[in-house]
Amino acid sequence: MASIQAVEDASFEREVLQSPTPVLIDFWAPWCGPCRAIAPVVEELAKEYAGKLKVVKMNVDENPQTPSRYGVRGIPNLILFKGGQVKEQIVGAVPKAQLVRAITSVVA
Repeated sequence: MASIQAVEDASFEREVLQSPTPVLIDFWAPWCGPCRAIAPVVEELAKEYAGKLKVVKMNVDENPQTPSRYGVRGIPNLILFKGGQVKEQIVGAVPKAQLVRAITSVVA
């Protein structure tokens, strides 16, 4: 069972950039309605891609450095990393199919 891990500015390098597995990071905030709307989809993807994709979340209010480093202006903002590089960036609460397409291009 895959669980979504919370990452912070301090652990981002280790957990995301140095991860041997592709990583989907969900930049979110507790007050963000669309973030809450997309959260169940992100959880489903974490389960479906367990072992192939690491899924993490970062609260943008508590961790301002990393979002500004990657130009996160609006949330939810999902970024796919592979080998420490940004491969895809998806802004907004998008349909699951769009996320699956993005993930497939990185995980395949």
